[in-house]
Amino acid sequence: MAKTATAAEVLAPDAPELKVGQERPVDAVYEGQKAPAMKPRDAATLIIVRKPNDPAGMPEVLLGCRDAGHAFMPNRYVFPGGRVDPADARVPVATPLRAEVDERLRRAASAQKARALAIAAIRETFEETGLIIGEAWDGASGAVDKHWQGFLDQGLAPALHHLDYIARAVTPPGRPRRFNARFMMTDAEVLKGTIKDSSELGDIRWVRLDEAQKLPLPTITGLILGEVGRLIREPPVIGVPRKIPLFKTIHRKHMLLEE
Repeated sequence: MAKTATAAEVLAPDAPELKVGQERPVDAVYEGQKAPAMKPRDAATLIIVRKPNDPAGMPEVLLGCRDAGHAFMPNRYVFPGGRVDPADARVPVATPLRAEVDERLRRAASAQKARALAIAAIRETFEETGLIIGEAWDGASGAVDKHWQGFLDQGLAPALHHLDYIARAVTPPGRPRRFNARFMMTDAEVLKGTIKDSSELGDIRWVRLDEAQKLPLPTITGLILGEVGRLIREPPVIGVPRKIPLFKTIHRKHMLLEE
C-alpha cells in the first residue's frame, strides 16, 4: 500500500530523509480514487529562490494558491508552472541553456523538447505571476502571441542560462491530471517586473523555507522543497555533471529514483 503524508510531515525537521530506491509519500486525497488512464503531459515548473540579505537568514521561495475551481490540486500552494505548449519550441531566446543543464534535461528529452521545457517554465511564470526571466533581444518579434504580450514586445526574450534543472516528477496513475514535470530553479535576483495574481494563481507571495510547511501544499511540493533546501545548503559546482531526483510510480510503487 502506498505511503501517504501531508506536506507538513514531509517538511518536518525530524522527517526521515528519503533514500534513492525507497518508496516516497503521496497525497492521501487521491488514493483509492479512479480516473481514466492517461499519458502524462510534459510540464515545467519554476522554483524562484530569494536569498536573505543576512547570510544567516532563511531563504524564501515564491508560492501561489491554485484556484478552487481547478480539477487538480485546488486550494494548494504551488510553484508557478504548467504544461508545455507546441509553440514553446518556436519562441526565440536571448540566451541558451547552460551546457550541463541541457545535458541533464536531455537524459529524458530531445534537444528540442529540452529547450521547450525551459521556455515553458519561463512562460508559465510570466503568465501566472507577471515576473520576467529575460534579457534584451534585438530580433524581430513579429506578431506576438497573447501569452508573450508584455514580454517579447518589450524587446526581451527568455534567458535560459538563468535556469537550473533540479528534479523530475511523474504524476502517479489515477489522478485527474497527469504530468511529466521538470522542476527548474532560479535566483530572484534575475527577475524583472512585479508580482500580480492571475486566474491560475492567487495570493502569490514569498515564503520562508522553514514556514512553507504551514501552508496547504501538495506532497510533491514538500519533497521538492526538501531538495531545494539541500541545494542551498550544499550548492552544486557549476559545470560538474550530477544526478537529479526522479519521482516515478513503478509497479504501483511510488519511488524516489535518480536520473
